[in-house]
This record gives sequence, structure tokens and C-alpha cells, in this order.
Amino acid sequence: MRAEEVAQYLQDHPQFFEDHVDTLEQINLPHPHGGRTISLSERQLVALREKNKQLEKSLREMLALAKENDALQHKLHEFIVALFAGRDLNALQEMIPHLLRDIFAVPHTALRLWQTTPPSAEVLAFADAQAQPVCLHHAAHDTAGWFGENAAKLGSFAYLPLHAGNETIGMLLLASEDKQRFYPGMGTVFLQRIAEAVSSALHPYLDH
Repeated sequence: MRAEEVAQYLQDHPQFFEDHVDTLEQINLPHPHGGRTISLSERQLVALREKNKQLEKSLREMLALAKENDALQHKLHEFIVALFAGRDLNALQEMIPHLLRDIFAVPHTALRLWQTTPPSAEVLAFADAQAQPVCLHHAAHDTAGWFGENAAKLGSFAYLPLHAGNETIGMLLLASEDKQRFYPGMGTVFLQRIAEAVSSALHPYLDH
């Protein structure tokens, strides 16, 4: 008889355990962590303890993630409120990199508006193709040059296209020496919120 057939039989005949209590008590199994044998009931207790540990770990991870999201929400609110202090285009262009560094601890930022600094054809096509922020471990096209002498030491990049309606009006580029700060596949919800806030703040001061 195959093991699968035994397992299926026990599932189909749960009364077996009631009819053969003495037999169950005589069954000994290897301890999952080695060293000795234990009874079936002890093995079940060990399995339950292991499951509880996994559940506790998952709960701790969920609580840590919730705490991190709360902190990011607070920082995003602080960032948006601070943008209201910008009274003209020059002020906003100067403020935004400082705010990103002070509030979000982003060490390197580059803001490019197509109205004042037209991009290369490759960068424009790249920006137009991104409906959402995108994170990379390398600089796209010629954008590394936006960081001047710091370009060589940067290991991760977040590209935030800025939009006015369906039109791309520029790009906000965040970068870090840490390769894990921005990485392909990471969640970009908060980056999208930053892009939307910056786009809304800049839009009134751009030519239409």
C-alpha cells in the first residue's frame, strides 16, 4: 500500500483514531530537531508551536510594515504641505530637492522640466513611456550626467515622470549610492504620490 493510499484512508475514516487510541499512543516519531523520538501527540504539539512561531513572525512583519507605511504617510503629508510655500517656479525648483533630502533622506535628486531644459530624444521617449515611476540599478540613457561628479558613485535610481494631464512636463530623478534604496520591482505607490504632488505644484507656473 502506498503512503498516499494510507493518508487517503485516514482522511476517509476519521473514526479510525477513536477506535485505535492505544495504537496511536504507541506510535513514536523522530523529533523534528533530532536527538530522540517522541509520541505522536508530542509531535503534534511541536508542530503547533512551530506554526505559532511562524504566525508570530508574520504578525511582527505586518506590524512593522504598517508602522513604516504610517511614517511614510506622515512624511508625504509634510512634503505636500511644504510645497505650498513655493511662490514661483524658481522657488519650487530650489525647494523640491531640499525637501526630498530633509524629509525622505534622498541624498541625490535631479529635477528637469522640459520647458526650461529640453531633454534628449531618448530621455523624452523614455519619460513618455512611463505611466508610473520606475526604479533601476543603472542610469537610463544620458541621465547620469544630471548628477555631475556624483554620477559615478550612484547605484540605484528612481525615475518619476511629471505629468500635466496626458502630457509629460518633466522628470524627477532620485538616486542613491545604496543599490537597495531603489530597485526594480519595488513598490512605487509613495513615489507616485510624490510625482503627483510635484507635478501639481509646478503646473501653474508652466507655459500652457
